[in-house]
Amino acid sequence: MSFTAIRAPPTNLDEIAAEEQRCVFTRFTANTAWTLGSLIRARLQRASPKPAVVNITLANSDQLLFHAATGPGTGPDNDIWVARKRRAVLRWSASTWSLHNKFKGDEATFAAKFQLGSRGGDYAIHGGGFPVRVRGVEGVVGVIVVSGLTMQEDHEVIVETIEEYLQKVANGEIND
Repeated sequence: MSFTAIRAPPTNLDEIAAEEQRCVFTRFTANTAWTLGSLIRARLQRASPKPAVVNITLANSDQLLFHAATGPGTGPDNDIWVARKRRAVLRWSASTWSLHNKFKGDEATFAAKFQLGSRGGDYAIHGGGFPVRVRGVEGVVGVIVVSGLTMQEDHEVIVETIEEYLQKVANGEIND
């Protein structure tokens, strides 16, 4: 089986912010999460033989809307990474890839800046946590997390798939 690589994400903070601005939904429902989660899972399967987890939750209630593995081989550690990335997105309203690049991957500096102390490990500044935003709604309404590939791939597969999803909605291929 041949695999289709996930493109490299930007590392410039302005370019990452522009990515996040392109990935704003007109609405976000359980159906949106199911369709998007299924597309992300399928894209991951086309990208790598490595197993990964896709997780989509609402922000205000922690309600789980989508959770799936791409195949055998994921484990409890993936779910711990999902929880850590999700917490970071919710607290700082930004993708974990943005946080990673802002702090140059230095978790100690990140933890010190926010005086996280022993709770520093509750948050992950590794790519793969992404805020769900809806046009006209203030704040983050949900979180999409991928765990299992490189942090760059975990992040960019979300962006690639949201862009594909939004294009299909605009073209009338997906009725959302």
